[in-house]
Amino acid sequence: MMEPIKRLLQDRIAERIEPNKVVLIFGARRVGKTILMRQLINGFSGKTLLLNGEDYDTLALMEERSIANYRHLLEGVDLLAIDEAQNIPEIGSKLKLIVDEIEGVRVIASGSSSFDLLNKAGEPLVGRSTQFHLTPFSQKEIAPSETALETRQNLESRLIYGSYPEVVIMDSFGGKTDYLRDIVGAYLLKDILSIDGLKNSGKMKELLRLIAFQLGNEVSYDELGKQIGMSKNTVEKYLDLLSKVFVVYRLGAYARNLRKEVSKAGKWYFYDNGIRNAIIGNFNPLSIRQDVGALWENYIISERIKANYNNGLGKEFYFWRTYDRQEIDLIEEDSNSLMALEIKWGNKNPEAPGIFKEAYPNATFDVINKDNYLIKF
Repeated sequence: MMEPIKRLLQDRIAERIEPNKVVLIFGARRVGKTILMRQLINGFSGKTLLLNGEDYDTLALMEERSIANYRHLLEGVDLLAIDEAQNIPEIGSKLKLIVDEIEGVRVIASGSSSFDLLNKAGEPLVGRSTQFHLTPFSQKEIAPSETALETRQNLESRLIYGSYPEVVIMDSFGGKTDYLRDIVGAYLLKDILSIDGLKNSGKMKELLRLIAFQLGNEVSYDELGKQIGMSKNTVEKYLDLLSKVFVVYRLGAYARNLRKEVSKAGKWYFYDNGIRNAIIGNFNPLSIRQDVGALWENYIISERIKANYNNGLGKEFYFWRTYDRQEIDLIEEDSNSLMALEIKWGNKNPEAPGIFKEAYPNATFDVINKDNYLIKF
């Protein structure tokens, strides 16, 4: 059995647990938010109170939005932690009242959907909160629990089954498959489909399957809509919601200097390879798959994005292409630098397109492959 894996965010979050401030932790269901909260509580020296927003007693305790009620509830408490906080009505206003009126109290709140928790908590907590995004395990988090040989041997498993915490810990491939199917069937769309007026789970699953099969390719909302009998605007709405429950994310096209650059296209990727493969029902080994390049690209880009979240780097991510089909898989931009990355499963070592080098002479260019990917995270 693998030793408990420490999350890279743990120390960063612990540093931001301050009197009369709120820490918000977002992430998909089953990525380990509850375990992380318990670890943060265990490392905190004062008196703590852990509540769960899915528990009726918690809802009753938090229902009356009054200073007197919260002073009674939090008497002597130094740290209030609320898991699944998006289920508590008016949670943002309630947390604002708590941190404004109860001297010295610190708050951590987690939620499995950013559109719920941000809409309900974001505006009231402006200037009072810090936000973190917890993803499935990154390879950097797993590495201390593996030898270099084990990491090499486990790469195929990461590409097929992904890096959800319980999947990483399981030894049985059958167990991993069943677990991922369970997540997709029971949890994946729960947050979205609980929204009033959004009842069509069948269409949502069809859309996800289409996105999964077009992994790494540019996506046309019009074409997607035609295939599943849905308007372009509804496709955009559904994909936006899927991104806000941390199932998929969009890479836009990078365009700054050239008239030839594609500027409006978008590609969609999954935060976790295992979820993608569960959606299309394909857990076959790499040796008989046609989509190894797409799986590798999805894995590497997701690992780069995890590093961005875990280290608070503040990068923006894009792909780059011209109308005459010159392209680069990944562009990373921050206030100080521009990096272009080609992602290759094989041993090819291409150079940056000449037109890109001319347009962006200060950009760095690199190739990520199976031999060097671990030192690139």
